[in-house]
Amino acid sequence: LRKDYLVSPDFFDSFDEDEKLIDNLPHKNNILVITKDVLLILKDDNKTSELNWLEFEKSRAVFEKGKDVNIYYSFLDIINYNVDHKVRENLNKISEEITKPEMEVILEKEKKATNVTVIKGYVEEENKKREVDSFIKYFHSRYSALKDILSKRVELQNAISINKISNKGNRDLVALIGIIQDKQLTKNGHIIVTLEDPTGVVKILFPKNKEFVFDMAQDLVLDEVIGVVGVNGGEIIFADRVYLPDIPITKEIKKCNDDVCVVFISDIHVGSNNFLEKEFLNFISWLNCDSEDNELAKKVKYIFVVGDVVDGIGVYPGQEQNLTIKDVTKQYEKLAAYLKMIRKDIHLILCPGDHDAVRLSHPQPPLNKKYAENLYDIKNLTLVTNPSFVNIHASSDFSGFNVLMYHGHGYHYYIDNVDSLRKNSAAKNPHHLMKFFLQRRHLAPSHSSTIYVPDSREDYLVIDKIPDIFISGHLHKTDIASYRNVITINCGCWQSVTDYELKVGNFPDPCKVPILNLMTGNIIMKDFSLKNG
Repeated sequence: LRKDYLVSPDFFDSFDEDEKLIDNLPHKNNILVITKDVLLILKDDNKTSELNWLEFEKSRAVFEKGKDVNIYYSFLDIINYNVDHKVRENLNKISEEITKPEMEVILEKEKKATNVTVIKGYVEEENKKREVDSFIKYFHSRYSALKDILSKRVELQNAISINKISNKGNRDLVALIGIIQDKQLTKNGHIIVTLEDPTGVVKILFPKNKEFVFDMAQDLVLDEVIGVVGVNGGEIIFADRVYLPDIPITKEIKKCNDDVCVVFISDIHVGSNNFLEKEFLNFISWLNCDSEDNELAKKVKYIFVVGDVVDGIGVYPGQEQNLTIKDVTKQYEKLAAYLKMIRKDIHLILCPGDHDAVRLSHPQPPLNKKYAENLYDIKNLTLVTNPSFVNIHASSDFSGFNVLMYHGHGYHYYIDNVDSLRKNSAAKNPHHLMKFFLQRRHLAPSHSSTIYVPDSREDYLVIDKIPDIFISGHLHKTDIASYRNVITINCGCWQSVTDYELKVGNFPDPCKVPILNLMTGNIIMKDFSLKNG
């Protein structure tokens, strides 16, 4: 402390108290924290003069934040470079470059124009046979994850297990966290929900004369996890308030210092008769700055592609009549040819959808290399699962933007079954859907809303991390909004209206592309239909 040094706990693992090392520490080394690793260097006077201490400190800080370990490990290699003669020769060259006084050492993540890290994606359980126990563990993991989120609310910090209700007196106020097992409308117009936790079940009454609570109860769906505060009535709890896991109101708005943009697209449907090829090529031409309108295009560094990239084979009866490419492998070859046209300093992130050649059940793995091998050859393309949680544009001094990708195959179930979503025409205004899922912190809370694979480790559809941007597709409607500082974007499509869409009265929103500026937070909608150039 007298010499203005800090000491880490691991320092004492290697320090001999009899050593006079600390007394002889010079101030000129610019060391801030002495760790076990630093001690090894200090024991060799030759190495202390070789090492760029300022850059070593920077690499240690980034390492401890978990952002980049490679630079720090490179320094450690240099520290211990006498283990092998050949290694020593190579590392001496690195050391010479690092210690040049005129050269500024820049962290690897700062060198790149783009930076993409998959924070969370689905990894299949190996040799796992699905049984009844798999579903039990799956719902237990969901309940535990969402209970942890709800328990952070002040109103629910004293929540009790359902089997402890009998210890409470009549008219006592109780707080509970449970999963909805059943929901019914009584003949008097009240709503009764059966709430379950690992210890038991209880009936919750939502009286129709309490409008705010009753309105929330109308939108509750089976299998979602909620918190309830109400009055104990013995056999039933009279709800006073209901709480959803939700996004905290304190969520910050993120902006970066770089004037770069992100593009969001989905539902390309390559191979379909209705695929708008000329318009898609118009979009690629713009990205490559081939037109006069290229100032905005130059800023694009990331493109998110949110599923249904090809039309697929056998997705619905009679589909082959609506295909120009009747082989799914050829469809992906054609898609790869388009994506390879895009300039290489743009990083693409792509997840599958329900038309793609992967299993329909959620979570969906990345596109199958058996069918989409050409896509795996594109170096600036990252293939991810559906859903996925991806971080972009992080650096040593900026945490980056967290992007939740989900194609949205289960959306129609909620449009049909949730009162407020029907009233707000959520099929045409998908931001209502996206807000609904953010509030529940789950992408498909109801058991029957989509096909899923019960994973005993965790429920991958839980939104356990708070995104900065939530993107989806599937509905062929472009819609942009914000909920508690989370940007929600539902992408349009590159397919003209199909016979099926005409039948159900759905009119798509093709060729419209949202472009987000990461520095300003502004979103521009650009139309690439040929009538708009």
